[in-house]
Amino acid sequence: MARRATALLWGFAALVAWTLATGPAVAVPRGGPCALERTAVRHSEGVSDWDPAYPRPRGELRAVLLFLAFPGHRPETPPAELATDHFPATTAYFARASYGRFRLRPRVVPRWFTMPRPAGAYAIHRDWAAAPRGRYLRDAVAAVGHAVDLGRYPVVYLVADPGAPGVDSDATKVISLDRPLPAPGSGVRRFVTVFEHRPPDRNVLAHETNHVFDLPDLYARPPDGGGAGAGWDTRVGDWDLMGSQFGLAPDLFGWHKWKYGWLDGDQVACAARRGTSTARLAPVEAPGRGTRLLVVPTSAVSALAAEARTTRGNDATSCAEGVLLYEVRTDVPSGQGPIRVLDGHPGTGGCYGDSVYPPLADAPLRSGESYAHRYGPGRDAVIRFRVGRRDRSGGWPVTVEKR
Repeated sequence: MARRATALLWGFAALVAWTLATGPAVAVPRGGPCALERTAVRHSEGVSDWDPAYPRPRGELRAVLLFLAFPGHRPETPPAELATDHFPATTAYFARASYGRFRLRPRVVPRWFTMPRPAGAYAIHRDWAAAPRGRYLRDAVAAVGHAVDLGRYPVVYLVADPGAPGVDSDATKVISLDRPLPAPGSGVRRFVTVFEHRPPDRNVLAHETNHVFDLPDLYARPPDGGGAGAGWDTRVGDWDLMGSQFGLAPDLFGWHKWKYGWLDGDQVACAARRGTSTARLAPVEAPGRGTRLLVVPTSAVSALAAEARTTRGNDATSCAEGVLLYEVRTDVPSGQGPIRVLDGHPGTGGCYGDSVYPPLADAPLRSGESYAHRYGPGRDAVIRFRVGRRDRSGGWPVTVEKR
């Protein structure tokens, strides 16, 4: 996993004074050079428009939780109790992340629907083969029958009895179908298959539900599949839920909030032209007006982004505060590195023992620190960020120089 080479500049004196126009970064209009277009890759990070194949997390969206039992094993936990493993925590996560613009409203069906085969017959595991996976979905829909009109719900959670033999907690995932699966009433196109043991992984349903809304995986899966600590979190560390559901700062990147429509165009500053521009970044976790994201395009399919991260909201357990920098690519598919955090302190780390990837836990730049990023075919173009003193309201002024 090669990363773009970067250089950290310690202090303002190391910056070269460019003889170019200076001014504030401009708000992003509809479209424009900073609103990168979607590409054909899976879960593209493009923000120019919304893919209508996916529900958009705005306003209120209904979901349903269905509970599946298996022959030969009597469930030990009532469905209503299993539901509390995930809700209201998942709804609260989205309410905080969206500044109240999105509410996930779950309906819990408090009964067991019995599958026709034991769990082991479905070969449930992380890399679930298409045939047994399809059989599982068809059997689940048939077991529910006419008891619930599944087509009324954009999000359908199928929660398996966690104690049944053959249930693999590593197999929790979103399954998207090219064609809706026939069901009484109407068809279903997307399921979240939940196989969590108790207690479940933290934030697991919030992570999977974001796939329903077209966000990619940001972690790096080792070639050999590796276990915990085997390099999964080297790209974004703790800094976005789609990188790790165990992260200390699991709020969504400002880029994702922009994609969802939780940030308006006038909350995104665009530094598309060569020269020097400035923006004051308010904490991305905090509700209210003001600029939350600074974008510097580097090509038609890539950009650098800067945002202020603090110990608020979903990031209450964050290891560090400051201005976080990351690179976005719209032509890189889910799981292959569409976003990479730029390490503002490459010689140090933080929160060892708690962070999912300590080398990036202290990545944000603090007041008085600077960072240079080289890019382009010959790597002769430079973007430099400089962070000013944090103000009383908790934000940071940022100067960006693009040449």
